Amino acid sequence: MVDTKTPDDKKLSVPSKTLSLKPRVETGTVRQSFSHGRSKQVVVEKRGKRRIDGSPEPQAPTVVAKPAPAAPAPAPSRPAPPRNAGSGVVLRTLTEDERSARASALADAKVREVEERRQAEEEAQRRSVREAAERAEREAAESRRKAEEERHRHEDEAKRKAETEAKKRFGEGEQPAAARPAAAAAPATSAPRPAPTTTTRPGATTTARPATIAPRQGVPAARAPGVAAGPDEDDGPRQIRRGPGGAARPVVAPKPTHKPGPQKERGRLTVVTALNADEVRERSIASFRRRTQRLKGHVSNEPKEKLIREVIIPEAITIQELANRMAERAVDVIRMLMKQGAMHKITDVIDADTAQLIAEELGHTVKRVAASDVEEGLFDAVDDSTDTETRSPVVTVMGHVDHGKTSLLDALRHANVVSGEAGGITQHIGAYQVVSPESGKKITFIDTPGHAAFTAMRARGAKVTDIVVLVVAADDGVMPQTIEAINHAKAARVPIIVAINKIDKPDAKPERVRTELLQHEVQVESFGGDVVDVEVSAKNKTNLDKLLEMIALQAEILDLKTNSERPAEGTVIEAKLDRGRGPVATVLVQRGTLRVGDIIVAGAEMGRVRALISDQGETVQEAGPSVPVEVLGFNGPPEAGDRLAVVENEARARQVTSYRAHQKRENAAASISGMRGSLEQMMSQLKTAGRKEFPLIVKADVQGSLEAILGSLEKLGTDEVAARILHAGVGGISESDVTLAEGFNAAIIGFSVRANKEAAAAAKRNGIEIRYYNIIYDLVDDVKKAMSGLLAPTLRETMLGNAEILEIFNISKVGKVAGCRVTDGTVERGANVRLIRDNVVVHEGKLSTLKRFKDEVKEVQSGQECGMAFENYHDMRAGDVIECYRVETIQRSL
Repeated sequence: MVDTKTPDDKKLSVPSKTLSLKPRVETGTVRQSFSHGRSKQVVVEKRGKRRIDGSPEPQAPTVVAKPAPAAPAPAPSRPAPPRNAGSGVVLRTLTEDERSARASALADAKVREVEERRQAEEEAQRRSVREAAERAEREAAESRRKAEEERHRHEDEAKRKAETEAKKRFGEGEQPAAARPAAAAAPATSAPRPAPTTTTRPGATTTARPATIAPRQGVPAARAPGVAAGPDEDDGPRQIRRGPGGAARPVVAPKPTHKPGPQKERGRLTVVTALNADEVRERSIASFRRRTQRLKGHVSNEPKEKLIREVIIPEAITIQELANRMAERAVDVIRMLMKQGAMHKITDVIDADTAQLIAEELGHTVKRVAASDVEEGLFDAVDDSTDTETRSPVVTVMGHVDHGKTSLLDALRHANVVSGEAGGITQHIGAYQVVSPESGKKITFIDTPGHAAFTAMRARGAKVTDIVVLVVAADDGVMPQTIEAINHAKAARVPIIVAINKIDKPDAKPERVRTELLQHEVQVESFGGDVVDVEVSAKNKTNLDKLLEMIALQAEILDLKTNSERPAEGTVIEAKLDRGRGPVATVLVQRGTLRVGDIIVAGAEMGRVRALISDQGETVQEAGPSVPVEVLGFNGPPEAGDRLAVVENEARARQVTSYRAHQKRENAAASISGMRGSLEQMMSQLKTAGRKEFPLIVKADVQGSLEAILGSLEKLGTDEVAARILHAGVGGISESDVTLAEGFNAAIIGFSVRANKEAAAAAKRNGIEIRYYNIIYDLVDDVKKAMSGLLAPTLRETMLGNAEILEIFNISKVGKVAGCRVTDGTVERGANVRLIRDNVVVHEGKLSTLKRFKDEVKEVQSGQECGMAFENYHDMRAGDVIECYRVETIQRSL
């Protein structure tokens, strides 16, 4: 409580005549008491309100607790100024002394204000320093207290553990001898108590004692009045303060400002947890880490070390990918391109030269690669000459259709392939192995079709062969496909052996065959040349051993060697899609050995060899050089003529096949879009822009047959009509083929394949026509007839006769009728006519009326007179000539 004591009030007189600077405040001192026995002297001011009219002042004083300032000196008395009559107010002008006194008073007030402000700032600084020191002392005391509690806790745990061990060892009722004295001495022993510390302050005395440890048994130790309780009895150490009356009051030490809150729950932030959580959310660990990293990034201004990389640059690369490979920012790459005058986005593709320029300017090294580099080392690796061994020769049998090629091979193999061929012609390429009866060595034969449509098969056979056997019928001579086979052999630069077949026929003329071969630069040995010729008969098996002997001799001259231990390389002779076995490819191994389990690549298809089947239908584990086998395990049927290679792993196989598939798609897109070429190409495109198309879906049994069919259909096209192949594939006709044909109103052609049950039902339900063929002749002829129906028919005019108009008659209900005389030929009713006037055609139309006298007649002969009327035309004159003709429609064909 504040005890306020004021001296006797003094009456303040206000001069009635003069104004003075006498102070209006009376000051006094009073002692103020505070808690804990402290007191303080304060200054009490009594202010009087200025009254102009001499009214009494209020008696309530105003108490202001502030340091007592020095009392100002009383101002000297001044003479009373004159009064204003009737107002009671004294009006007077200030003198020089009064003005100087007021100025000095104001200056002193400003000085005192500055001094008080400075003292307040110093007091605030001292207070902050004192509070910081007290806070440090509290934190140190708290840490010491916690360390002491931790130590005691460890001691208690050790004691409890020792007691537990002792109880386990000696039983519940007894203790070991070593433990009993320690237990007895525990309550009697305590830490030494230091002397109390006394701190004296103005107006207060404080005595502080350190905390004491309670006995082990939990009984609190006795303490004198005014002694603080130990940590076991209260929350913390206490201090004793004595007030003015001398009574001791405990003072609780200030607690630490930081209070450990509840442990934050960690876990995923979901809608349920967010709604059920408290109002105040704490900062996440990830946010704190981001802030730390951000601060580190701002603080760290050291330049990073430049990393020089080897940048692999393909033929085309995006800006983003180039920046990633260089470990640079994409915006820097775009900025450099802008300096060169090119505006790009981050997803734009740039060429290899530009990419190399940017990479080198940024200080990196460049390694240029091409997409085709994935095929490097896949084929044509050089073999070591020390590891080579002799291999069997590969012989291709070529010639015109029906000259006995397959029959000759059947005679050599002791087989009967001809009996299973449709139409008696070979439409597939086949590969077989024959053992020579004399030498015992194997010879690989490749049988090619002789039909004109199978040019690609013959070319493929000539590429993989070592020797070409040209079969020519002695009774037929050299034919167009014979000439083509000669050209293929010369292009492949392989030796030719001429087999003159069918010498058993009565009209056989071998000499004529040799003579005709001279016209195509094939000179046999009997005519002084270097080409071996053998007269054979496949039907009677004449001179077959001689033919094999010539083949073996030619192979010995060629000295064919290869390495059988290296990874296999070969060529796909034929490929098909078997419903039970999947994609099947007939492969001729040319180098190395192909084994079951090898990872293979052929064209855009890859796979793992699941099985190898020989030409005799037997399953084998490996196939060496010059051995034809059927390979199972491809992901899809490869194209005939693709080269096969064994790769080390699937990753390499995927790289090669993806590159080839990409190239295949690009070529197909380029062929469809058609780039603008020469003027002649542009004119041909304009001609074919409006031609009619015959949509077809073609399915064949093997790739070679499909290739031949597509080539033949392409040759049928003209500028007016062409076959449009919507889909072509290997395998049976499926429901998807029927659906495609329905969408484009196309016909389906199956060559040596059939539609499954579901596809046949769907085709019958939707009215889609499916045509099956086994002979390529019939297929091409039927498509040719169907395409001919799309051709516009030809109109042909046939002259009938002429007539001259003699007179024009007007007949009611009929109009004008021309009286004519037929000058030559005949005139028929309903025929087409032209009206010619002065050798100029003025009208073309039809005759509506042809009369002879009063009767309608069908025709009028030359020299007779008749009456004629035109349909919808009446401007006829005497002397005009009427020309009569008939128009015939003639259907065209391809």
